[in-house]
Amino acid sequence: MALPYPTIIPDLRSPSEEVGGLVYFGRMLDKIRLAAAGRLPEGWQAERGQGMKNSFDDRCCKFLSIDYAAIEAETLKGGKTDEELLEWAFRQGHRPTMEEIEIWNAFMTKRGWRDAGTQRLNERLAEIGLPPGTVQTMFEFIDLDEGRLHPGDS
Repeated sequence: MALPYPTIIPDLRSPSEEVGGLVYFGRMLDKIRLAAAGRLPEGWQAERGQGMKNSFDDRCCKFLSIDYAAIEAETLKGGKTDEELLEWAFRQGHRPTMEEIEIWNAFMTKRGWRDAGTQRLNERLAEIGLPPGTVQTMFEFIDLDEGRLHPGDS
């Protein structure tokens, strides 16, 4: 049985949108804020943060060498822009070079395309009743699932 599709969540940006040149970071902040406001689907709670190994949140925190609970607490204090939160993360953990950011962005935007994530991508497509190959990457799947992309657009 297919899951409800698309999953429209106002104020949740695409994983491709950049903050300070990094993809995904802004989406992680959005998920933190939406969860605190009770606006993130219950089924998404287990995938937040570093609770699920190799989730995008987990990978982002590892890349920046920060603890998810720390960035969550800092975000929920309020008063900082996303760029200021990224700068805070750099000071707490790791400030990547431009080359590291380029590699991060390339890895994240291509996850699911001919790699260890392909099987999971195809499983997620099946969950919403679409065949393998409808989209090629997890970022495309997320945008498809959340109504920003339509089958055949990619």
